[in-house]
Amino acid sequence: MKQLFPPRCLILAPMAGVTDYAFREICAGLGAQAVVTEMVSAKALCYGDKKTASLLRRNRGVLCGAQIFGSEPEFMARGAQLALELSGADYIDINMGCPMPKIVNNGEGSALMKDPALAGRIIRAVCDAVDVPVTVKTRKGWDKSHVNAAELAKLAQDNGAAAIAVHGRTKTMLYSGAADWDLIAQVKRAVSIPVIANGDLISPESALRCLARTGADGLMVGRGAFGDPWLFQQIRAALAGEPVPERPPLAERMEIALRQIELAREDKGEHIACLEARKQLAWYLRGVRFSNWYKQQISKIAVMEDVYRVIRGIQRDLE
Repeated sequence: MKQLFPPRCLILAPMAGVTDYAFREICAGLGAQAVVTEMVSAKALCYGDKKTASLLRRNRGVLCGAQIFGSEPEFMARGAQLALELSGADYIDINMGCPMPKIVNNGEGSALMKDPALAGRIIRAVCDAVDVPVTVKTRKGWDKSHVNAAELAKLAQDNGAAAIAVHGRTKTMLYSGAADWDLIAQVKRAVSIPVIANGDLISPESALRCLARTGADGLMVGRGAFGDPWLFQQIRAALAGEPVPERPPLAERMEIALRQIELAREDKGEHIACLEARKQLAWYLRGVRFSNWYKQQISKIAVMEDVYRVIRGIQRDLE
């Protein structure tokens, strides 16, 4: 099978409630070479849930994966087929890394790391069900006493996966502590399929260090991109050995934030877009001096008129 990702590919990590169509579009425009939908339940797809299907709108002009989660091979296989039909995605990604209780308590997400045999059957079922590449996203392990990312990577490879992304934290760590890049290097040595490193990629410098430490084939940026899609542009420059551009001035950053919210409105309607704009705009203001008053205003946003008023005020008062 043709290699899915270009060398040293820079990927936006799938994150529920964050990486919607609008944010993926913004990140792709600023240097992300691949994006992945928010995770969707394979079983919900099989039962025809319309809200779940709406999450699968694909981004054009960039590699776009559709991520599914579940714990039953038959549902995962059919869910993968439906996700592909609905999205036209370039590849299917299997979530075996989500640490959230409502997911793992159902035996899904990172809970599959506790049952490698089942994980292998799921990967095989999905690979057999679709005619596009299948990738897997996982973690270091369940906890510090059960670190088995390399074992899972071998199972993924043996069952047909085209690549694996590894977050260098265990399930019990959630997002605390430091990502274990040495563990990702161990995974890289264990398999021949591409390995994507994920965790603590928050700057061009950290990206270069991670690549050097892990020998990974690509990098997956997650929380570092919250409110800072320019991070992709900066990392791309660093990887190419070019001067790293500075983030644009606040006024320009707010125009991009506004574009993101407008895209979200087109995708999911004004009400939802404005509610979600509260957290998105707060992220765009991280580290901006004297922004507390505007953060309070952001928390009250209800309609697009509020969005325009707040953004114009930020541009006027905080530059």
